[in-house]
Amino acid sequence: MYWLSVLIFLPLLGVLWIGLTGRGRTAYSRWAALVFTGAELLFVLGLWWGAAPGESGYLYMLRAPWIPSFGIQFLLGMDGISLLLVLLTALLGPVAVLVSWNAVQRNWPAFASLLLATQAGIMGVFLALDLLLFYVFWELMLVPMYFLIGLWGHQRRLYAAFKFFLFTVTGSLLMLVAILGLYFTHSEQTGIYTFDYFELIHTSLPGTSGMWLMLGFFVAFAVKIPLFPVHSWLPDAHTEAPTAGSILLAGLLLKTGAYGLMRFCLPLFPEASAVFAPVGMTLGVIGILYGALLALVQEDMKRLIAYSSISHLGFVVFGIYSWNQLGLSGAVILMLAHGVTTGAMFALVGMLEERSGTRLLANFGGLLSPLPRLGALLLVFTLSSMGMPGLANFTGEFLILAGVFQVSAGLAVAGAMGIIAGVIYLLWMYQRVMLGEMRSEQIWIDLDRREALVLGLLAIAVLWLGLYPTTFLDRLQTPVTTIIESGAAVMAGAADALR
Repeated sequence: MYWLSVLIFLPLLGVLWIGLTGRGRTAYSRWAALVFTGAELLFVLGLWWGAAPGESGYLYMLRAPWIPSFGIQFLLGMDGISLLLVLLTALLGPVAVLVSWNAVQRNWPAFASLLLATQAGIMGVFLALDLLLFYVFWELMLVPMYFLIGLWGHQRRLYAAFKFFLFTVTGSLLMLVAILGLYFTHSEQTGIYTFDYFELIHTSLPGTSGMWLMLGFFVAFAVKIPLFPVHSWLPDAHTEAPTAGSILLAGLLLKTGAYGLMRFCLPLFPEASAVFAPVGMTLGVIGILYGALLALVQEDMKRLIAYSSISHLGFVVFGIYSWNQLGLSGAVILMLAHGVTTGAMFALVGMLEERSGTRLLANFGGLLSPLPRLGALLLVFTLSSMGMPGLANFTGEFLILAGVFQVSAGLAVAGAMGIIAGVIYLLWMYQRVMLGEMRSEQIWIDLDRREALVLGLLAIAVLWLGLYPTTFLDRLQTPVTTIIESGAAVMAGAADALR
């Protein structure tokens, strides 16, 4: 099924097209980027419509030789989890272009090319099932994001870009060592050199080797999520990144880490992951509470939302290591909800910054009267981020807490405290920005049609996820069951130990 390769090569074609024809043509580059990202979204919707699981549980597969002498293939696969995350990636592509329409004032051809290159890399991460190919895409998505932050960011952009790259590359190198360790261990046992996920999943890992290899993967994914204590790159990257960069970071790049835990850590290393599960859940709880408490003291709206992302992704890790149907399904739904909700929140902050030149909460106030459309949509996304029933985040958080409760009631209660803290800092943010007395005498202009279209589409996604989540949950039944079965026996013992 060569359709999967289109998801990667269509954005790369856009990079080549804009690079060759867009030089010095700002308007042309904007529209070209929108056409390519819009075509990607339409193509993904077509795959969604035609998806039917095969015998392996995968909806689409592509297998072609790449470097056969070393057992390297161009192996792509899409199951229900990949499909939902690919859909999120395709949705946020045109959103990133549209929110940058007027915000980016220089060198639009290069900016558009880097956006498309980032999207191609993320698509590859969600589809690659050859571990070396996965690593190639994992690194590919970092380079354009580094330049997006470093060239179009704010005052401390070079520091933030370097810090982002240093953290993520360090984690990536550990993962590469673990991939090679798994590769050679499998070859010693079978005489076959391969990076094929479906072959490596059957590798026997005696002694402590499985734990060390799993930790190599885990550290790389923990940095990208990011989990405490390897999280410190994220607030700086978000604060200094352009709005589109923040949307791609929060909406997509963070999800690649959580996806890696589900796709690789748990199935490839079930015994080691079962032993590590209490530690993983504890780190998730720490992330939930730590991110929420730091969000409470932020004066910069972007930093507040960045720390809220640490808290929400802590919930995702929490659900993943519960290793049951409710927790894993809730983790995927919360990934989608967070991508849409937080992407919209960053877009709104960017729109306020375009109008006022500031993101500081102390400089806002009373904006609901001059900006009723913006205020109403900010309220929708704020309530969703709080976990209000009927909106996107509630479904994921409820399923995660229900799944964790089956493993440990105490951890579930601790995680719920993060939701309470989230209500406090999000309502406090909304009150300071939209209510009270007007602190600025400038003339405010409400959302234009382009901005209303972007936020309206994201609001529809938030309501859809909140009111009719079965659309997405049905796609997760088979892949989540497969993950659970990969470690059912060992996880049962780990759950008994936690009780």
